Amino acid sequence: MARRYAILDVFTNRALAGNPLAVVLDCEGLDTDAMQAIAREFNLSETVFVLPPPRPGLTAKVRIFTPGVELPFAGHPTVGTAVLLAAERMGEISRTTEAMVVLEENIGIVRCGVVLSPGKVGRAMFDVPKLPEEHPFRGDVGLAASALGLNRQDIGFENHVPTVFSVGNPFVFVPIRDRASLDDIRLEPRHWLGGFGGEGVNVFTYTRECVHQDGDFHARMFAPDLGIGEDPATGSAAACFAGVLMRFDGAPDGEKTVVIEQGYAMGRPSRIELELVVEKGRLHGGRISGEAVLVARGELLI
Repeated sequence: MARRYAILDVFTNRALAGNPLAVVLDCEGLDTDAMQAIAREFNLSETVFVLPPPRPGLTAKVRIFTPGVELPFAGHPTVGTAVLLAAERMGEISRTTEAMVVLEENIGIVRCGVVLSPGKVGRAMFDVPKLPEEHPFRGDVGLAASALGLNRQDIGFENHVPTVFSVGNPFVFVPIRDRASLDDIRLEPRHWLGGFGGEGVNVFTYTRECVHQDGDFHARMFAPDLGIGEDPATGSAAACFAGVLMRFDGAPDGEKTVVIEQGYAMGRPSRIELELVVEKGRLHGGRISGEAVLVARGELLI
């Protein structure tokens, strides 16, 4: 049977930038193995499969796959799917329109506020489904530098050192002293296990030196064991990054927005906005927001 799909570029306001996402809309009858095979066929960082809502109050149930595994939660699939489903529901619009999309992901319920503009660009914001949790870093800093093709002195800046945080998907966060060193990263697989303390890890490298004046951090993310050599924009890592920022930088009570640049080394510049909500000196919540652009529609003849 024919199954509709769409391709969106996420965390960007222009086509052929940001992080590409495939969303399959007609998924009845597809089992897990078929979804994984289709995700391998698209060979993007993630592919989303949209299923009917299991109960009232939900827009849809979604499942998210990399080319190698299913994920409980991911940021750019959430933003892109929310924008697409809102556009499907609203149809052609002549003015800026707001909508609410409620997704059931494997991690739980994710509520997304969407703003659609006439044309093909939309913006979505969602509350992170849970607060980041810190886990022990079991790697070795020297080997981590070698795994990235860098020197030991390239790792760390100010008080930032490697850490591990998770919001469903754990990430090893590796601070890099400057953007030149970040750009020089070349993966050395033989040091990966010893450097980062495990197999199947996601490694998010970051520095304060940015391309744009309004940027706060410049980043690259690697997950070769999950079928992702490098990711142009990683919203789930941004959700975890709130924990990194609270540990090393802190934040006053209230709301603080942090802009993360990613994907520049791949020629796919992306902009992720992370909002921290702080109460009594502790992280109380977080939000991820970004834009998405519809670039293609088609059918899977499966």
